[in-house]
Amino acid sequence: MKRLLSVLIFVLMVQNAYALVKVRDISNVEGIRDNQLLGYGLVVGLNGTGDKSGTAFTTQSLANMMERMGVSVSKDSMKIKNVAAVMVTAKLPPFAKAGSRMDVVISSVGDSKSLEGGTLLMTPLSASNGTVYAVAQGPVSVGGMNVSAAGAGAIKNHPTAGAIPNGAIIEQEVQYQMNETNIVLNFKENNLSNLVRAKDAINSIIGEKVADITSPSTMVINVPEAQKTNYYSFMDKVLNTEIEPADLAKVIIDERTGTIVMGADVRISTVAVSHGNLTITVKSTVDMSKPAEPSQKTEVGVNEDKGQLMIIPEALSISDLVKALNSVGVTPRDMISILQAIKSAGALHGDLQLM
Repeated sequence: MKRLLSVLIFVLMVQNAYALVKVRDISNVEGIRDNQLLGYGLVVGLNGTGDKSGTAFTTQSLANMMERMGVSVSKDSMKIKNVAAVMVTAKLPPFAKAGSRMDVVISSVGDSKSLEGGTLLMTPLSASNGTVYAVAQGPVSVGGMNVSAAGAGAIKNHPTAGAIPNGAIIEQEVQYQMNETNIVLNFKENNLSNLVRAKDAINSIIGEKVADITSPSTMVINVPEAQKTNYYSFMDKVLNTEIEPADLAKVIIDERTGTIVMGADVRISTVAVSHGNLTITVKSTVDMSKPAEPSQKTEVGVNEDKGQLMIIPEALSISDLVKALNSVGVTPRDMISILQAIKSAGALHGDLQLM
């Protein structure tokens, strides 16, 4: 029995004096955000891959649309194999103006096999308050396929979902009330060190004390009187301020794929690690020397690898830790177990998170 091989990815986030990030990349300006839009529509022109006739909401939707267009037809007599009911989703960017376009994502909600070759009919997109902000329409681009013949078939990616680049026209703008007396920044991670560094850097660039930390994830920048007539240029200067970010001591483990991501600040106290594997092999053969009376032979083998006991010294760097664990001769999945055991022993100083 062969051991399952997995892929181990070590992302080594090594702190570097030149590894600077901009404030805009680690924070959001309060009040400036995307808005989620949602709509229900129909995709037509499918080559027999649409919803089945038993899909009541598709036939009802098509009958209602035809009725609005002046065509009276009974939904019981409709064949909808070329039509699919879909949900249309989009993100309305901040400050988007009426007449501009945005991308939309199309997803089947019925039992359609594929949206390939279909065209989305005019679909209003509304926010959670019911207000329509955009209208989507156009040919659907599907990054997959679903083909079948003579009882055999092949499916690639997800043919029941697609997109329309620039497929929606914005009809109504979202009104933003900008407070030109201050700028509130909400940082994406609760890392107080980054807030302190950002505050010091902003005050240094502006030349006066304008930034103040109001919570472990929030900073307020007061706009000087001389800059209120140049508000957006001042905001751009603040957001482009560069700092050296403080990495969090984290180890992220995905047991399904064998992926391990370690932060540069993860440290290991002195600990002894021993590792060994037990492999059991079962092999069955059929003796056909006597076809009339075939016999089966089963062989069971047990192989135990010799475990190695090694000392991992305190305050290792990430690269040294990887070399030390690799020298034990472990697989990626075994290494995940070792890291969990080291954390349980209290020797891994960092946050261990399982995905």
